[in-house]
Amino acid sequence: MRTSWRPATHSQPTLGASMTPMIDVVFLLLIFFVCTASFQPVEALLPGDLLISGAGSIDAPPEEQPQLERVVIHAKLVGDAVAWRVNEADCPTDQRLRDLLAQLAGIDSSLPVVIDPDRRVQLGRVIDGFDAARSAGFTDVKFAASVD
Repeated sequence: MRTSWRPATHSQPTLGASMTPMIDVVFLLLIFFVCTASFQPVEALLPGDLLISGAGSIDAPPEEQPQLERVVIHAKLVGDAVAWRVNEADCPTDQRLRDLLAQLAGIDSSLPVVIDPDRRVQLGRVIDGFDAARSAGFTDVKFAASVD
């Protein structure tokens, strides 16, 4: 049996890959990484408390920072009203609480403030104490929670 060797009359598709989709994917990845990159300064350029060699003795202990007291706001329900107590000072009214917190923030507004409410105090009244501390200028305001 004899077969002739002739090329097929129909054209076969080429298996070569088109570069256009690959270039599109590369550009999309490039745009993604540029948009998600955080352009923050390198940490080595930020000022720090590290000793630079030759600038001082390594054996010298660092200066101790003075320990600052924190501000504790207690909220207790007395009758239908809330009685506030800041550290050791009683604040019978909300205005007195705001005045005392403003005085303390004038001394050092970076002090941590802890709000320690009684269980029976309504959440809205506790938030009033939080708002008073924030409006006085304190930035570090936290809530105390009981373990039980």
